[in-house]
Amino acid sequence: MKITIVYDNTTNKPGLIADWGWSCLIETKEKNILFDTGGNGKILLENLINLNIDPKSIDDVVISHPDFDHIGGLSTFFNLNQNAIIHIPISFRGIRYSNKVKYYDKPVEIYENIFLTGELDKREQSLAIKTEKGLVLIIGCGHPGVSNIMDSVSQFGNIYAIIGGLHGFKEFEVLGNIDKICPAHCTKHKEKIKMLYPEKYIEGGVGEIFEF
Repeated sequence: MKITIVYDNTTNKPGLIADWGWSCLIETKEKNILFDTGGNGKILLENLINLNIDPKSIDDVVISHPDFDHIGGLSTFFNLNQNAIIHIPISFRGIRYSNKVKYYDKPVEIYENIFLTGELDKREQSLAIKTEKGLVLIIGCGHPGVSNIMDSVSQFGNIYAIIGGLHGFKEFEVLGNIDKICPAHCTKHKEKIKMLYPEKYIEGGVGEIFEF
C-alpha cells in the first residue's frame, strides 16, 4: 500500500506546489482512493500531473469534512472523473455531481481492510487502512479530537501510523504506542511532536511517498 501526499502546506520537491490544504492518494492492490481535494482545483490537478497520477485512475474520493481547504478541488477533479464514488460525512450536503455518493454516520468497512470512522461529533470523518503492521490512519484536520478518532478505529485493529492534519492536538501521550507519525497540513505543534518522538516522526509535504 502506497500513500502519496498531493496537497499540503509545504513541499521540498521541485515542480510541485505547496498551498494551504490537504489531499493524499492511497493506492492499494484493489483501489486508488483520493482523500480530500485540497483548497484549489488547479493546484491539485497540477500536482497530480507532475506526480504522474492520472485523475481518471482514481476509483474513490473520501472527503473528511467540507471546509474549503479539503473540498476546493472537487469540481476540477469531477470534471475529469465522472466514475469515482464519493464518500462523505452524513451532514455534508450540496454535492451536485453525477458521481455516486455515499454518506457515513458511523464506523464501517467500505472495502476489504479499508475503513471509515463516519462523521464524528458532527464534524469530520477519517480513513484507516489495515496493513500487515497495523492500521494506517489518515486524518483531515482532527477536529473531533485525535483520541476520539483513534478510539473509533481501534475496533478494526491496532494503529501503526497516523498521517494528516492534527490541528491544535496536544494529547501527545496518546502517540506513545504509534510507530510512525506524519503530522501535516494544519498541525500546530509539529515541532513538539518531533521533539517528543524523533524516531517516529515523518516529515510531510507535497510529493512525499510512504509505503506500508
